[in-house]
Amino acid sequence: MNIWFYIVIILIIILIYLVVKIFFMRNSIKEISISLENILKSDTNILLTVNTSDSNIKNLANTLNTELKNLRKQKLQHENGNQELKRTITNISHDIRTPLTAISGYLDLIKENQKTDKQEEYIKIIERKTNELIILTEQLFVFSKTIDIEPNIKKEKICINELLEESIANFYTILKNKNIIPKIEITEKKIYKIVDKSTITRVFENILSNACKYSSGEFEISLNKEGKIRFSNKASLLDATTVEKIFDRYYTVESAKKSTGLGLSIAKQLVELNGGTITGKFENGKLIIDIKLEE
Repeated sequence: MNIWFYIVIILIIILIYLVVKIFFMRNSIKEISISLENILKSDTNILLTVNTSDSNIKNLANTLNTELKNLRKQKLQHENGNQELKRTITNISHDIRTPLTAISGYLDLIKENQKTDKQEEYIKIIERKTNELIILTEQLFVFSKTIDIEPNIKKEKICINELLEESIANFYTILKNKNIIPKIEITEKKIYKIVDKSTITRVFENILSNACKYSSGEFEISLNKEGKIRFSNKASLLDATTVEKIFDRYYTVESAKKSTGLGLSIAKQLVELNGGTITGKFENGKLIIDIKLEE
């Protein structure tokens, strides 16, 4: 009887020891979890530290610290690579612009002289292809500005009504010269969103610029009481299949005269950086782009 009593006492002691050990292990794991979350959220070089004598927990912390160091190293390489890519793209854009400007100037001089019908035809082809190169060069230059843009995002409370109206006003003359008179419906209710003003302005400008270049006529812009922004325009170059790809970074829609480039891809990137969504669909011959920004 006494033997069983001692066995029970020993088992109880072991059980208490295990419960206490598990309790401290759980606390240590919770401590690691919270610390890891904070380290990942904040751009810091701090490593994980734990107050425990348990070798397994210490090994876990050491393993996570090793992965954190690797992650920071990869992030630094990525950032440096982005900056180098940005500089390269910007330099290439500038290098291409110079001869294109010269070509455009000489074309203007050639057009002033008498030419045969065949020469006129060739000059028009050269002029059209030169203009396409100028447009693509501008898009390449704009694209370089979006690389590694996330650290520059500064969100604040913005009235979307005013921002949208301002963007439309800036493009109104260009649209009018293209014989595009937009139908505008903006709710009187003030819609406020927590976003970065400059990037959302660029989103509106990219979409409006796209409409100026590629719209086949009708153009509608709306902002409803729920805060959904819609751009809708006739788009003879598109169909339901191509619209599914218009936000892809390297996808273009081409015809003999035009090609849509990076504008909508950039718009998608900037909207998502602000925590919003942008979608496109094709209905009744129209390209419809909907934007929903976070509250």
